[in-house]
Amino acid sequence: MSTPNAYKRSPALANSTWYKGILTSKMAGASDNNREFDVSVIKMRRGTEPPPHVHSREDELFYILSGEMTVYVESEVFQLTAGEYMFLPRGKAHAFSITSDEGHWVCFITPGGFFEAVGKMDVPALKMEVPSDADTATYANADLTETIKMFEQYGLRFLTADEIRTVMPQYPL
Repeated sequence: MSTPNAYKRSPALANSTWYKGILTSKMAGASDNNREFDVSVIKMRRGTEPPPHVHSREDELFYILSGEMTVYVESEVFQLTAGEYMFLPRGKAHAFSITSDEGHWVCFITPGGFFEAVGKMDVPALKMEVPSDADTATYANADLTETIKMFEQYGLRFLTADEIRTVMPQYPL
C-alpha cells in the first residue's frame, strides 16, 4: 500500500461528468486513497433519481448542501434538507426522491471503487450544470440493461417491484 499524496480539488469541468441526468464532480476516488473511499459532489434535479437499490459492499453518506429529499431505507423514511447528514449502511435497500427542484450534496462512499462503475458509463460534463434530458439519458428514460450488468459487477443490485413493495413499503411505485 502506498502513502496517498495530499491534494485539493473543487468542482470543475476537469473533474466533472454527466451520468443519467446527474452532474458528478469527483473530489476523491479509489486511486487517490488506496481504495478507502470515494467522495463526489452531486447535483441532480427531481425525476432523475436512481431506482431503489442495495449495495453489498459500500456504506454511503450524504451531506445535503442545498435542496430537499426524501430518503427511504427499507421501512424507514427520512426528510433531509440543507445542513443535514444521512448514513446509508451497506446491505440495506434504499432510494431517494428529490422533493425540491434540484438537490446538491456531498456523497461519501466507503470503501472506494464504486464510482469506477459510474465512470465506465458517464460522459464529460459540458458545463457545470445539471444536464438536460436532451444532453443525457436519465434513469427515468434510459434502457437500464447495461447499467444493471455494470453495477452488478460492483455489488449494487436494483430491486424488483415485488421487492420494493415488500422491503420498502412506503416507497411510491
